[in-house]
Amino acid sequence: MKNGLRLRKLNDSLVVNKLAMLAVGNNNSIPVLMVGNNPIELSNILDRLKQLKEKEFITKIAFDVKSSLQCLATFTPRYIVIDDNIGKEELARSVNSFSRRRATKDIPITILKNSNYEDTICEGTFNYLLKANLTGELLYRALNNSETYSKAQIFLQQAYQRRKGKLKQLLTSRF
Repeated sequence: MKNGLRLRKLNDSLVVNKLAMLAVGNNNSIPVLMVGNNPIELSNILDRLKQLKEKEFITKIAFDVKSSLQCLATFTPRYIVIDDNIGKEELARSVNSFSRRRATKDIPITILKNSNYEDTICEGTFNYLLKANLTGELLYRALNNSETYSKAQIFLQQAYQRRKGKLKQLLTSRF
């Protein structure tokens, strides 16, 4: 009973969060979860996003997997941005955690990199951006592109699931 009450309370907070986001803004309100271990670097990225005067970014900041999951209990982001300074293991753990959860598996993940010399490729990531010369406009455009790619991927997966019988029949039939 206690767990059911807690789950109900969690679901209620998610509903309240979504309603608040709808009430606060229109399409210009963009919820973003930022993950990184350097507050100065994260604030620089946030400042770049604030350069876009016509958009309002609602951000939550997390410093590791555990705190990001705590944020996700009450916050539903449209985008997830991860700073690669958190380290390869924490980065892989974060991306894997987001990719496995039903609530976050379809949210595009963008990784901000210090350089191209280090390999930080993670399965489930839609975008990589270099921090050097990064502007708010470039970051916003990259986030939008990753969302478009994510939606296309979801559409293709659903279309394949609906039509895989026909596809199998087409491939097995002889001409």
